[in-house]
Amino acid sequence: MAQDLTGLIVPTFTPMRGDGGLDLDAIDKLAGALIDDGADGAFVCGSTGESVSLTVSERIEAAQRWQGSVGKNIPVIVHVGNSCLTDCKALAAHAQKIGASAIAAMAPCFFKPATVDDLASFCTEIAAAAPEIPFYFYHMPLRTGVNLPMVDFLKVAAGKIPNLAGIKFTSNDLMDLGRCLRFDGGRFNILSGCDEIFLAGLAVGATGAIGTTFNFAFGLYRRILTAYQSGDMTTAQDAQAKSRELIAVLSKFGGLSACKAAMKIIDLDCGPVRLPLRNLSDKQCDALRAELDGIGFFDFRKA
Repeated sequence: MAQDLTGLIVPTFTPMRGDGGLDLDAIDKLAGALIDDGADGAFVCGSTGESVSLTVSERIEAAQRWQGSVGKNIPVIVHVGNSCLTDCKALAAHAQKIGASAIAAMAPCFFKPATVDDLASFCTEIAAAAPEIPFYFYHMPLRTGVNLPMVDFLKVAAGKIPNLAGIKFTSNDLMDLGRCLRFDGGRFNILSGCDEIFLAGLAVGATGAIGTTFNFAFGLYRRILTAYQSGDMTTAQDAQAKSRELIAVLSKFGGLSACKAAMKIIDLDCGPVRLPLRNLSDKQCDALRAELDGIGFFDFRKA
């Protein structure tokens, strides 16, 4: 199995054309920017990549293009979670076939696992479809509605999933995060996933993170990480405060829709979002740009 994932891992957008179809050619430009930033990995077809709004064949196409564009430079983690277990297994097997560094899967969000045993059983089937590469559980209770203690999941899954590598921990439950990091002597690779508390995740013990706003403010998070590692908490806290203001602005304008608009603003156009998400109007984009300028985004986003 591969070594633990560390540093700043970027969850990529899935670029789309005006008609809503995939714009696979745009991935090459996005991949180049990601490499230029110095990203430590790419997490593809996750929630940032609108995976649950894509067909299985579209996810296969997108994962293959991302692997081809960046896989020789940095690790590629392919999200394969879905409500249909058969689809999850097909996506996992494909990710292994194309040479992805790891796979991840979130919990199904309609028929939900009621216990950690149920969740571990679901994940065991997915991981077994790609036994040669690491498997990460993608914990995102705000979206999936599955909010089981992850330390309990590790206790069960550790004995069921031979290639279990860790968790993408997108929750603000720092107690559970800390317990996962310490479980079984720190055996598992736990990646923090809430940008607004990135510094808190580092303080609890995380050494890697995956965050949507890394796409357009990579330099800001590199500054937090570098300052924390050097013991400069004043700089780290100041940069984290800027992150919170950025996320507050994006939340005001619609979350993921605003994030794709921000990418266009910095000349990394990813196209529209898919329904039921709604794109920002030109007037809203202008207002977003103005508010981003007002918080100093165009200066602090850079290294």
